[in-house]
Amino acid sequence: MTDDLNAELGADRSLLLVDDDEVFVKRLAKAMEKRGFIPETAGSVAAGRAIVLARPPAYAVIDLRLEDGNGLDVVEVLRERRPDSRIVVLTGYGAIATAVAAVKIGATDYLSKPADANDVTQALLAKGAAMPEPPENPMSADRVRWEHIQRVYEMCDRNVSETARRLSMHRRTLQRILAKRSPK
Repeated sequence: MTDDLNAELGADRSLLLVDDDEVFVKRLAKAMEKRGFIPETAGSVAAGRAIVLARPPAYAVIDLRLEDGNGLDVVEVLRERRPDSRIVVLTGYGAIATAVAAVKIGATDYLSKPADANDVTQALLAKGAAMPEPPENPMSADRVRWEHIQRVYEMCDRNVSETARRLSMHRRTLQRILAKRSPK
């Protein structure tokens, strides 16, 4: 660990990682530990809230969509318990509306998956209003379109007809898009 990173982290290096993808969270915890953080993991909203109530961390990386609810619930509790914490919301469903909601609730930054430990560290330690570097490999336009369609589909409780109406799209066209794999 370099002295610069050591100085940036400060005295409290506690880091909460909340994600229901067990493999991802273990890999991220190991990588963040190598960078000087002291990670603690949770796989659900309930477990994340329990950790925040017992030991509010200085840093947190919280997945937006978890099996038992919304990661923003953990962000709210953490912001109440420790206003100075640096929180990054991480999600596979990148959308402007959720990014705005995350920041309004108290998140420091918002990252779309796939994000690696370098992206997470940079977001956690970013100071002031400095704009982050653009991503090395941003999502393609096809991928952004697919993510948007998936998001609206989920918001409509997986109702194809309602989703098609809201997207001003023919229902059969939407069904064909939903049947395909996500673009790279």
